[in-house]
Amino acid sequence: MSETDPRAALRAYAATSGASLSALSRMLGRNVAYLQQYVSRGTPQRLPERERRLLADYLGVAESVLGAPAAAPSSTVSVPRLSIAASAGPGTLVDREIMLGADAVDRRLLRRLGVAPDAAAMLRVRGTSMEPGLFDGDWVLIDTAVPAAVRAGVHVVRIDDAVMVKRLTPGPGGFVPTSDNPAAPPVPAGKVAILGRVVWQMRATR
Repeated sequence: MSETDPRAALRAYAATSGASLSALSRMLGRNVAYLQQYVSRGTPQRLPERERRLLADYLGVAESVLGAPAAAPSSTVSVPRLSIAASAGPGTLVDREIMLGADAVDRRLLRRLGVAPDAAAMLRVRGTSMEPGLFDGDWVLIDTAVPAAVRAGVHVVRIDDAVMVKRLTPGPGGFVPTSDNPAAPPVPAGKVAILGRVVWQMRATR
């Protein structure tokens, strides 16, 4: 019997705890030979869920040690939701980035977008300067693993102390932050730091 066999594990953990198999059987409300038959003869072949849980709690071990099926990997990833409220308007002054909570995002979506789970974050857009692509109140998923080579597209940027969503377009000496809405005020001048690339947007029905 292998060391990973739940019957061998039960025998070993029972011995370590000082509890006999007959005493544990009585705890389960079974006859005194119940667990002895399980570990020696494989009857029953698998412990019922209730009994497995009671034994795991008593012995201080994971239920998987006693034969519980392995949990299926989660199909979602917990992605932090940040409070910097990226502005698509003139910019939001912030002192620091604070995690407000988290949202569950499908792993397959992140894989399709090419975003590593630990590099994903969510921000809420404020302002109208990126309309009609992004509206005030939209949530955007960003990839914070900024590549060494900047590419054109919509990014969350910090200009001095203002955080905003802007489109980076080729310009003199590199990429220049611009607004999609022609009626938007000029983008303020200043040093541009890229915080992340916008890869997905979520919008409530209007």
